[in-house]
Amino acid sequence: MLKAVLFDMDGVIVDTEPLHRKAYFKMFEEVNIDVSEALYDSFTGQATLPICRTLCQHFSISETPENLVSIKRKHFKYLFENDNELALLDGVHELIKDYHANGLTLILASSASMPNINRIFERFDLDKYFNAKISGADLKASKPHPEIFIKAAELANEHGDNCMVIEDSTNGIAAAKAANIYCVGFKSPHSVNQNYSKADRVIMSFDEILFSKLTDSFPI
Repeated sequence: MLKAVLFDMDGVIVDTEPLHRKAYFKMFEEVNIDVSEALYDSFTGQATLPICRTLCQHFSISETPENLVSIKRKHFKYLFENDNELALLDGVHELIKDYHANGLTLILASSASMPNINRIFERFDLDKYFNAKISGADLKASKPHPEIFIKAAELANEHGDNCMVIEDSTNGIAAAKAANIYCVGFKSPHSVNQNYSKADRVIMSFDEILFSKLTDSFPI
């Protein structure tokens, strides 16, 4: 029986990917590395520090991963505060309110840093709907490792069989399935070059998984 929904944030709740992309490429420029589109796409769903560790190894640069993180976050903070087009994805606010009103436990499980998560939740007044928030940036392993969703299910006080993950990235879907949790892959128009083949169900719109459309028996 479905009792808890574990939400990714970037690409599911809000599309901050354009801001992250700009911030990353400003950081790449600042430290003088040439990152291909294919390499950048492979990072989707991962936390910033593991990405920066990969960059340091791949390009053999003298900067520390922690310093790269600091540079990237400096650029992201500026963009976040000065970009007025940032908005929730179509239908997700209604979905969140619908699940909350019907008694489901909602947990945010994102690879974003907690300061960025809090900025989004404050900007769009989402804290009242969620029981807990967890940042993959604060865990030992990044997606596609299952740790974040195992922890999120624990925060919901539910067995994984009673949980559902909503994800938009290859790495996030892989993490959910490695945690043995039912996963809905949201094929967002903003999430390019991602593989949804491991998802239990793929949707194009959040209307497809409103509470009234869930069956009495889970999984849906």
